[in-house]
Order: sequence, then structure tokens, then C-alpha cells
Amino acid sequence: MKIIHEIGALKSVLKHHKMNGKTVGFVPTMGFFHEGHLSLMKYARKKSDVVVVSLFVNPTQFGPSEDFDAYPRNLDRDMDLCNSVGVDYMFVPEVLEMYPEGYATYVTVESDMTNQLCGASRPGHFKGVATVVTKLFNIVEPDFAFFGQKDAQQVSVLKRMCKDLNSSVEIIACPIVRESDGLAMSSRNVYLSQSERQDALVLYKALSEAERLIRKGQREAISVKNTMVEIIESVSTSKIDYVEIVSATTLKPVETITEDTLIALAVKIGKTRLIDNLNVDFL
Repeated sequence: MKIIHEIGALKSVLKHHKMNGKTVGFVPTMGFFHEGHLSLMKYARKKSDVVVVSLFVNPTQFGPSEDFDAYPRNLDRDMDLCNSVGVDYMFVPEVLEMYPEGYATYVTVESDMTNQLCGASRPGHFKGVATVVTKLFNIVEPDFAFFGQKDAQQVSVLKRMCKDLNSSVEIIACPIVRESDGLAMSSRNVYLSQSERQDALVLYKALSEAERLIRKGQREAISVKNTMVEIIESVSTSKIDYVEIVSATTLKPVETITEDTLIALAVKIGKTRLIDNLNVDFL
């Protein structure tokens, strides 16, 4: 595996592969890898001739009071993990490489997809995501890009962005990877104390109960949401950002469940904001 820090160097080496007819699979990340990240790399390895992983903690998707400076980082460990699953190139740019002095261009997806769920409580977040992913796609020019379904809203926003901008990149959403007790793997889980880690299990418990209710025939979204809120608020460390039941295709909230549904939530456990979701196919 080769580590590359400069945009020009990465474009040059990938141009050679593309001239030889090789397909490129790309996994954009912010590092501090766990099994969820590695699963994306494994999917990329199976589907692509050349696998590129970027590691860039993107400042433009963090708000002023969010955890950019404290976001967990461990480059040496991440390099070893990338190498262990057969990544070919790891792109690790500095902030000034991606956003040089005088940088002034941003990508905004003007849609209901960006102004609700995480977009409602994190203004500007998806502008930062869309901008950095557009830049990375322009640099890597991948055939396939792999993202985790845990960030379901992000996947929907980026698919819309690629469609609107006539991008040829195929975005592939990969299943959520969970701990044995159901907690969705996240780089931010490291922030949780032992007791908070236990409390965080209410997220998956709430999602699972919501799915059970829907499959039993409950069609009133408010009833399902109320049950979820009750489960989450059963632990004193929780503070709900949102609990929503939305259309799986449009991400618009639904009152009556009559189509494939995404149950999504964001909850602070102590000071750590966690997100999770679950898709329920309408029966």
C-alpha cells in the first residue's frame, strides 16, 4: 500500500491505472477506523481493481461548537488497518492541500433532504459534505464510491448531488456494522464512558421495537415515535436531537406508514452525539 499526500501525485498514479482499463473503488473517510470502515474497504476490494481510501477530517462539515479539534485520530493504526484489507492507495491530504488560501467554491444541495434530520440541527453540515466529496470525486475519478448506511441521509444527499451534476460515479451504500449487542459502530463511540456505552444501547433497542411494531401492523408514525422516545428517555444520560420516521426514498416525514420507511434518530449520550437508523420494507 502506498501513502499519498498530494493531489497531483494521486491523480498521476491513478491516471496510469485507468489508461490500463482498471476500475477504481473509492472509500472516503475521516479516519479512526473500525470494522464499519473496513467493511467498506472489503466491498471496494471485491468490486474494483484498484482501491483508494481517503483520510481527511473535513473542517467544512463541522459547526463552530462541534468536535473538529477533538475528533479521534490515529494515522499509524489506520494505515495498518488499510494495509490489512488490501487497500492500494491511502490519500491523506493536509487541510491546505484541499482548501488552499483563498478557497471560495462550495457545493450546496438545495433539497428537503438537507434541511431535516441531521441537517436541521447541523446547519451547513451537508454543504461541507457535498463540497469535500465533490472535490474528492474530481481528484480520484472513481468508478464506485462506498458509503455506510449508518449515514443514510448523507447517502441520499450524495446520490442526489451525483444525479444533478451528471456524475458517473456509482454510489454504493453498504450495511451498518454493529457491535454484538447492537450498537452501531462509530468513531465517536470512543468518547463514551463505560456506563454511557451501556446507556447507548437504548438507540438500537428503540429502533428494533419500532420495527417490531410496524411489522405487527402499527401504521401511525406518532405512536411508533412515542414508544421510541419512551425507550430512549429511560436512561438519564440521553438527550434526543431527533427521532423521525420518514419515506425511505424522499426522507420526508410520514404520518401514516404506507411505504418503505427509514426510522432515523440522533441522540446525545452524555456529550457524545450518536446517529443510527433502520430500514423497514413495507409489507
